[in-house]
Amino acid sequence: MEPFKTNISPQLVSCIGGHLEMHLAGFERQLFEVEILEDLDTLELKQRGRLIAKVLDRHLPRGLTERFAVLEAMLHPVTEIAFDRGSDEAGIRGWGILPLAMVVSASGLDDFEASLALLKEMTKRATAEFDVRPFLEKDQDRALAIMAPWVRDDSVHVRRLVSEGTRPRLPWGLRLKRLVADPSPVLPLLEALKDDPEDYVRRSVANHLNDIAKDHPDLVAEIAARWLKGADGNRQKLVRHACRSLIKQGHPATLTAFGLHPPEIRVEGPRILTPRVAYGNAVGFDIDVVSTGSRPQDLVLDYLMHFRKANGARVPKVFKWTKLSLKPGETVSLSRAQAIRPITTRVYYGGTQAVSLRINGQDFGYSEFELVMPNGAE
Repeated sequence: MEPFKTNISPQLVSCIGGHLEMHLAGFERQLFEVEILEDLDTLELKQRGRLIAKVLDRHLPRGLTERFAVLEAMLHPVTEIAFDRGSDEAGIRGWGILPLAMVVSASGLDDFEASLALLKEMTKRATAEFDVRPFLEKDQDRALAIMAPWVRDDSVHVRRLVSEGTRPRLPWGLRLKRLVADPSPVLPLLEALKDDPEDYVRRSVANHLNDIAKDHPDLVAEIAARWLKGADGNRQKLVRHACRSLIKQGHPATLTAFGLHPPEIRVEGPRILTPRVAYGNAVGFDIDVVSTGSRPQDLVLDYLMHFRKANGARVPKVFKWTKLSLKPGETVSLSRAQAIRPITTRVYYGGTQAVSLRINGQDFGYSEFELVMPNGAE
């Protein structure tokens, strides 16, 4: 599988150079391409985009009107095809939009109307979610006033940009500190998009709410409770995805919104079936859950792996397990095996680890096991 960074390739640089040559009088294509290609291979994806944007900036006209006219002329005709579409002789789209949009946000902050209009056109061919953010940071009210009508745009990509571009904690993106502190200005936009016909847009709304939940969990719980009333399957899916972090954390108001109440149960376990686990194998455990309530109850079961860190502390990581409906007095027995093998997002350290349970937001049990690393490595 090709590294992600190769989405911005020498072939794309050549394609951008070709379109500049068509639309920019006196353009020195060979110089443009050499300036980029001598360093491109050493850089990661966003660094590649920034390099192309930096060189583009030197070759484009200084005047904003002329500069934007060239960039717009380079764009591929709008076609409703897969997001990973590539640039070609017809124009720039897909990953080729990344450096073009960077040029707009770097040079257009004194002209909100022209810059956001061009970013709107660019997002129809990929996404400009990173480059609307400097405008939001500079003048949030002004940027939102321009973007708000886009919730009714015919393009699914433009509608998604309203939600994705204003996420307070967008990965890879500039953090929008004002919206982190107070997300209320964007809530009407999310409200307008919550029943969008496209899952691509609804998923962005869910991710936006998940961002908000990191700083305002009670607000998201209130929105979830309201949106779930009379919700169809699509909106229920959106709200579940939006609340995934809060559900894992056992946030009481969020659980209540989903009809999950404090459990009336007795839990036996987790019982460790493999008290000594060699790295690369799995820790096994089982539990018995006994209903002590007088009514049927729905339960959401998660388990927590308390992995040892370099300093010896144990830090919990929540894993989804299952959902249960228990009748009064009913007992359910379950077992699980959690693999402990190399992954890119976690470093394991030998020694005592533990497993516990979280059921409808309440924690149960805590059982330890030993992780043995190869060759006695920590």
